[in-house]
Amino acid sequence: MPQEIERKFLVTDDSYKRLAVSHSHIMQGYICSGKGKTVRIRIRDDKGYLTIKGASDAAGLSRYEWEKEISLEDARDLMKLCEPGVIDKIRYLVPSGKHTFEVDEFFGDNEGLEMAEVELAYEEEPYVKPSFIGKEVTGDRRYYNSHLRLNPFCMWGRE
Repeated sequence: MPQEIERKFLVTDDSYKRLAVSHSHIMQGYICSGKGKTVRIRIRDDKGYLTIKGASDAAGLSRYEWEKEISLEDARDLMKLCEPGVIDKIRYLVPSGKHTFEVDEFFGDNEGLEMAEVELAYEEEPYVKPSFIGKEVTGDRRYYNSHLRLNPFCMWGRE
């Protein structure tokens, strides 16, 4: 069963933008975002994706993830079926050691939030933290995209 293992962090400054090797625009909605499972539709630049995620483990580090690319037309059609609230962000890819940090700059009701994550092969895998990495928020459900669409950053203040 495919597992996603990742750590999430707040970002302290925008130096990640000059360190990024690429960036892309992401719009995503949720067909289902019940406790312990999500079914997400994502449009990333000119590609569509359908993703199913299971519940996170107790530490919030690991969970089941299944993703398939779908046509852009299908993704646009499925976005119309999504629950209220859309996540709008730019994702920057920043290499650090043998890993790549994905840094999200959010817009809309989540404007002002900048968050980074790094995917690991196993939970205790070492990684090199770039200088812009701040407080770790792994396992803090407030920072899950499925939570941010209903409880946006603008409503709960600044860290």
